[in-house]
Amino acid sequence: MSPTGSRTTQIFCASTLYGAVTLAAAIDSDLFEEPERRVLLVFNNTATPETSTPLDEMPGFAPLRDHFDEVLSWNEAIRPFHPGSWTPRPDDIPLFERYLRLLWGLGDDRVELVLESIQVTPALTVAQIFTGAPVDVYADGLMSYGPTRNKLDPLVGTRVRRLLHLDLVAGLTPMLLTEFGVPPVVVPTSAFLKAMGELTAAVEELPPLPDNAALLLGQYLSALDILSPAEEEDLHVRMLKGAVAQGHRSVVFKPHPSAPARYSRALEAEAEKLGVDLTVLDTPVLAEVLFAKARPALVVGCFSTALFTACALYDLPAARVGTELLLERLTPYQNSNRVPVVLADAVLPDLEGREGQEAVPADLLNALITALGFTLQPQIHPSLRPAAERFLSQHFGPRTRRYFRKKRLTSLGLPGGIPQRLTFLPRNSTARRVVRRARALKKAVKR
Repeated sequence: MSPTGSRTTQIFCASTLYGAVTLAAAIDSDLFEEPERRVLLVFNNTATPETSTPLDEMPGFAPLRDHFDEVLSWNEAIRPFHPGSWTPRPDDIPLFERYLRLLWGLGDDRVELVLESIQVTPALTVAQIFTGAPVDVYADGLMSYGPTRNKLDPLVGTRVRRLLHLDLVAGLTPMLLTEFGVPPVVVPTSAFLKAMGELTAAVEELPPLPDNAALLLGQYLSALDILSPAEEEDLHVRMLKGAVAQGHRSVVFKPHPSAPARYSRALEAEAEKLGVDLTVLDTPVLAEVLFAKARPALVVGCFSTALFTACALYDLPAARVGTELLLERLTPYQNSNRVPVVLADAVLPDLEGREGQEAVPADLLNALITALGFTLQPQIHPSLRPAAERFLSQHFGPRTRRYFRKKRLTSLGLPGGIPQRLTFLPRNSTARRVVRRARALKKAVKR
């Protein structure tokens, strides 16, 4: 359906409070022209949306509502389908556009879309249904510094006008959607802090928190099948021990909203053993609310975006734990979490203070992420090969080799992989037999 009316409706899509705050900041910064109507379309992408709280019902949302004329639910519109998996058949797209225009009172309005994570559903589904609508994309975290996670249909990608993002890593430019020449636009930090401040002031359910405590951020990585539940509990314990080793005697743990209660119990037992005052925060609030209200002395996590907002936007010290294990476990190699994990490992200090964990120099960070981006998506960014070869030939060493897998470098013919003259070895039966005997001998010696 091709709208012919002169009225413009902007549809802003969000699945998190963090994203909604970013949108509010962009609106306050006049990054969007004034339309006749602004709608916030809420996605609830959790595994069981029926039992979880949508963002427009979370503590602190009330001030954000004032930036929009109406708040609508994508889940309600497509019920009983799950927003993370449902997409209409191509032949049904015109039918669904007519349905949504009728349901949301759009009539013949000119629709403009503002989307997060456009390469996957449900954002991609919305872009496909409103076929002719221009699109702006906003970054919902650190993934925007990496390449688009899969090849995007040009009928969608060529409609994207801008990538709006917070300046979370100084000097680093987002790579997302650059294959379509999409320019990045920074959302001013001052506007984000103002919008977050309004949300923070509206949160009334926060329990008293100790001053100058260390704040531990849980991520629930076992839900993504990256770590086992036992490994994730151990990761939280390492956070606690590392904070205590730094001299902190008061610790606040903010678990992921979906994480099981036993994670908190394991930490409580360890805190009692260490004689530490531990507060477990069960209220579902953004970490940034705690940054503003409690001003923690240290923020600890694995690769959460909040670690970077703490440093870049709130001037708080942050440290990371467990990134090396994550780099080994992320599968496939192209996993879109790889860039956030690499950034955390390369930029933030190691909580446990081990040797060889110093930060990658700022002047090398762009080159590192460019090389990593090529190895992640060489078909999307073939022009980055020379830059990747240059970085790997000059800087592939003890500090950076953990970011690249030898098998991947070999398959792409890049420095750091198995030399071309030796690539026959994996296919050589004699070589494989020798390796098997060596492994058997090693096991026998261990026994």
